[in-house]
Amino acid sequence: MNIWKISIKNLFHKPLYTLLSIISLAISIGLLLGIRQLDTAVKQQFDNSLGNVDLVIGAKGSPLQLVLASVMHIDNPTGNISYQEAKKISKNPLIKTAVPISYGDNYKGYRIVGTTEQFATLYEAALDKGQLVQKPMEVVLGYTVAQQLNLKIGDTFLSSHGFVDNDMDVHSDPLTVVGIYKPTQKVIDRLIVTNLESIWEAHDHENHEGLNEHDDHEEHEDHESHKSHNEHADEDKEITSLLIAFKSPMGLLTIPRQINDKTSMQAALPKYEVERLFQFTGIGVKVISWIAYIILIISCITIFISLFKMVKERAFDLALLRTYGASNFQLIKIVAYEGLLIGLLATVLGVIISQSGLFFVYRMIKEEYKQTILQNLSYIDILQTSLWVFVMIVVAITLSILPIISMNVSKILSNEK
Repeated sequence: MNIWKISIKNLFHKPLYTLLSIISLAISIGLLLGIRQLDTAVKQQFDNSLGNVDLVIGAKGSPLQLVLASVMHIDNPTGNISYQEAKKISKNPLIKTAVPISYGDNYKGYRIVGTTEQFATLYEAALDKGQLVQKPMEVVLGYTVAQQLNLKIGDTFLSSHGFVDNDMDVHSDPLTVVGIYKPTQKVIDRLIVTNLESIWEAHDHENHEGLNEHDDHEEHEDHESHKSHNEHADEDKEITSLLIAFKSPMGLLTIPRQINDKTSMQAALPKYEVERLFQFTGIGVKVISWIAYIILIISCITIFISLFKMVKERAFDLALLRTYGASNFQLIKIVAYEGLLIGLLATVLGVIISQSGLFFVYRMIKEEYKQTILQNLSYIDILQTSLWVFVMIVVAITLSILPIISMNVSKILSNEK
């Protein structure tokens, strides 16, 4: 007697029940795997993007927004701060590295960051091709930017104002590609890095054009007044934020409080803010996980009902098999194999559903935020979820075979006749 063949035939005996059981179970498995994998992947991506940044100093506002804007580069900045004030802070003996950054432009949606050569060290980025920025209007591309935009050494392009690609507000000064970083799987991969002077010159040029238009209407202004204004502007440059790495943990205990209490700027701790962010998002992850578990329980109940009905409705056939020499254990195996086949098919389909869904989610994140998230299949999550499914199916099988254990063959056969 081929038990596997009988079990497979039983699956197709009532295809609607079987299909319903497989689909509902696969959806719950897909949700569990998908939400866990997405949560883990995003957390890893955020941790990588933090690099060696211990503290961010910027304009007053939301500390989380400051971190997302200046470290993750997925939000708008809270404002600008004085470069002179930032340089004073960077002289603190507890500070190992203080990197100023200034941004506000983009090219094809990828942000252009004006900074110093130390910026790359925060993310342990090394050059793959070309050289570092030597003068204004030169840029080094992150690996993802170079790959996605197909830019090479020597190429030039015009940047747009703001963080969204547009053809309306384009700067007139072209930027030249002089280098490309190696891939790091960190935020620098999707940035266009230049020096501070490039950002200042691009925006000063706009300001000068505005002043010239204004001068056409106010020709009586004194030339020396313009000269004095320009010199003052050169001395009072602004940056978006200051990224800091400390020599020791002692800096974390003193400097943030000093900045927040005694200056017009604010200090935010990236690791703390990101952890706080995931505490909020973790609620949603738990809710979706519980919904998936509820669907999983309902699916297993459906499987139990299907198997139990099969045993009750085909009691005569099972009893007849007993008369031909089949043991109770063989009859139990028929039911068990049917339940396990449903679980196996549902698990495979659930994995396909989770990976397909994550593929579209990751693509949406990439298009919206220019953020590439690695889609790594977590075998531990698959093993844990499969174990849950196996345990619940075993329970369903155990309950459904009770009529076989208490089967009265003679009574069943006589009643049918």
